[in-house]
Amino acid sequence: MSASTTPTVTMDQSKAEVLTSKIENDAIRIKKSSRSSDIHNSSENEKRPNGIAANSHTGSTKERDQESYEFVKWDDGEPENPCNFPTFKKWVIVLIVGQGALCATVCSSIVAMTYDAVRLEFGISAEVATLGVTLFIFGLGIGPLFLGPLSEFYGRSPIYRWSYLFFVLFNIPVALAKNAQTWLIGRFLSGFSGAAFLSVAGGSVSDLFRGSKLSLPMSVFSASPFLGPVIGPIVGGFINQNANWRWTWYVQIIWTAVELALLTFFVPETYSPVLLKKKAQRLRRETGNERLRAPLELDKRTILQATVLSCTIPFKLVAAEPMALVLNIWTSLLLGILYMFFSAFPIVFTAHGFDLQEKGLTFIGIGVGIILATVANPLFTRQTARRAERRNAQIPPAERTPPPPEEHLIKGLYGAVLCPLALFWFAFTTYPSVHWVVPIIASVPFGFGMVIAYSSTFTFLVDAYRPYAASALAANSFMRSALAGAFPLFTVQMYRSLGTQWASALCAFLLLALAPFP
Repeated sequence: MSASTTPTVTMDQSKAEVLTSKIENDAIRIKKSSRSSDIHNSSENEKRPNGIAANSHTGSTKERDQESYEFVKWDDGEPENPCNFPTFKKWVIVLIVGQGALCATVCSSIVAMTYDAVRLEFGISAEVATLGVTLFIFGLGIGPLFLGPLSEFYGRSPIYRWSYLFFVLFNIPVALAKNAQTWLIGRFLSGFSGAAFLSVAGGSVSDLFRGSKLSLPMSVFSASPFLGPVIGPIVGGFINQNANWRWTWYVQIIWTAVELALLTFFVPETYSPVLLKKKAQRLRRETGNERLRAPLELDKRTILQATVLSCTIPFKLVAAEPMALVLNIWTSLLLGILYMFFSAFPIVFTAHGFDLQEKGLTFIGIGVGIILATVANPLFTRQTARRAERRNAQIPPAERTPPPPEEHLIKGLYGAVLCPLALFWFAFTTYPSVHWVVPIIASVPFGFGMVIAYSSTFTFLVDAYRPYAASALAANSFMRSALAGAFPLFTVQMYRSLGTQWASALCAFLLLALAPFP
């Protein structure tokens, strides 16, 4: 919360407002080309009954002369407003969509344990087998460019249900594939379908929570897509050690089907513009007042126009906002290193004589770090609250404002320091003469720092670019997935050429160079 009696606008907030204005101007140009209209709020602060604000609709000249609309808005304490949902209901939604992200990311890495069996059955090289990870992650990166911003146009709930339905369906050809081509195409399409939970779920969290209350649920959500890649090799190692590789995907299909049922029955719509549209329709039926409208009802874009616009907003945001760009680069490198480990850890621990399921268990260290970071998040939240209390000690409660988005990046500084230090520790303990538990212990602070870095970045992006939260996360997801998909393609060659020590140290030096960014 701000220390002054008037709202303080930070430098990044001002830039975000300029960016929002530019994006809105682009949207207006697209809408004009389809005979749609601009909407101007003529009396935003005027109080109206039933949550109605008077506004004018200024589209074509004819419409401007004939029509005047009253915009529907939320009343104080209205139960249909997602921010007013009971706390228990909010957390049920967060946990279900977090599990959706967990399931999708488990699917991304579990394939690493099937490489040997797939190579033998399909007669392909190690590099082609590695495409099973790369294509899935590329699908995860491209999908949010369509699914994430479209959720801000059509709502979160339809995107969840339809994308997860196709996620279930496209895993079926992966499980039943008779050749490498079917297997790889299925991997890409299933990645694309599961991508909604890497961008839309963050928007759902921001729909439910505000200000200082956003940090903890965002931390829980942020941990899900990182625990997934860690759990994948652990589960996949046991399955492929004891059963046919196709059972990897049978288990995945069962899990996704259960998740689809949970999404259908327990996750309602949380996007306010869509809910206000339903409220406006209900009020028109009840009152007969045809002037009642929600802003979303006056957006006449076609699906094609909405898709084109939604695919350009993330790149415009990154191009116009240096802070978003550097944070995306930093988090992209972190995820690239994590996915590099799926090829690096088997190389490192083969020297210790580990079998397939034991190699999968070596990822427990990173998982412990991720869990510790999630558990420690309330400590960071309390630190933020104490700083806010000190700033607002002399300010009346009614005049206090939320903290600036940059406040969320303070805890990211811990990740900026821990991750490179952990990698240096890991790098120079990978000698066969060093006990195998030492590099596993070294991976604990890496997992901890990675989640802290991502949690702070996600929360900052959602808070700083709230009107386009899903688009901000879609840009981050695209850049992360590009590096995460590319790293496994050269990991084996890099570790063979440089050795396990210097290959790992090279990644540590890269993270050290990026440490000043947050």
